[in-house]
Amino acid sequence: MILNERETEEGLLVSVCDPDVMGETFEDGPVSLTVEEGFYGGDSVSEEEVVDSLARCSVANIVGEDSVDVAIEHGFVDEANVLDVDGTRHAQLLWL
Repeated sequence: MILNERETEEGLLVSVCDPDVMGETFEDGPVSLTVEEGFYGGDSVSEEEVVDSLARCSVANIVGEDSVDVAIEHGFVDEANVLDVDGTRHAQLLWL
C-alpha cells in the first residue's frame, strides 16, 4: 500500500491507496475519482504502518481493495459506508 501523511491546521491528513490504482481515474455517473500522485503518492508501507497512520489521523482518504479492506478489518471504516466507484473501493474517514 502507498501511504502519504500531511500535517494540516485541522490535524493529520492521510491518503492510502493500492499501488495498482495510482494514476487511474474511476467514474460512475456524476462521481469521478482520480488517484493522483500529488495527493496519494508516498511511501510503500506495511499493513501495520497503515493501521498506525489511520489511528493517528484526523482525516483519511482510502482507495483500492486492499487498502479499504485494512481500514474495515481494523475498525476504522464501516463496510456499509464504502463506495464502489467504477470497480474500485473508496472510503473516507473523519474523526470528530
